[in-house]
Amino acid sequence: MTDADELNSFLAQRRMAGADRAAIDAAIYARFGRVQAVMFTDLVGFSRVVEAFGIVHFLQLIQESETLFMPLIAQHGGVCLKHEGDSLLVLFDTPQQALAAAKAMVDATLAANPGRAPEDRIEVCIGLGYGTVLRIDNDEVWGAEVNAASKLGEEMAKGGEVLVTDTFRQAVSDEPFVACGELFGSRKVYSLSGL
Repeated sequence: MTDADELNSFLAQRRMAGADRAAIDAAIYARFGRVQAVMFTDLVGFSRVVEAFGIVHFLQLIQESETLFMPLIAQHGGVCLKHEGDSLLVLFDTPQQALAAAKAMVDATLAANPGRAPEDRIEVCIGLGYGTVLRIDNDEVWGAEVNAASKLGEEMAKGGEVLVTDTFRQAVSDEPFVACGELFGSRKVYSLSGL
């Protein structure tokens, strides 16, 4: 039985009338739950670059960015679960590893961009979360920190910016973060300063 089959069995039990949802949820977290750091990245300017220079030009930038980023992710212990367009979903065992990778990725873009035309620049937006996630079959991950990292990386961060959740910030409290907003109306968001 695969992890996905096992999870589907738990969820079918959870739907039954009179099910002890708290007990089933606890069993799901006991079986699939892991405390991990989640990174979600996005490249700046997808729509603008595609409209002006075509999709092939942007595909080249995606390929170039992954050539820069994938060795840095691996070097810091990360596992890339998904490549979706110009975004990456990456897991790390510790928030320190995730933050070190994020810093290295931003530094790599800063080193690669001088002398490039604006349409050839690689600028990355990074969102980081930390907490319990559900890891299914080693290629799927679900949880509040996944959603938060995605929102931070895709929608809130600007090019060269690393945004983190409140739980991530608490786990690496010795780093220079600045409060910069709210997520989902209740969670503080922090930006890594000094990049």
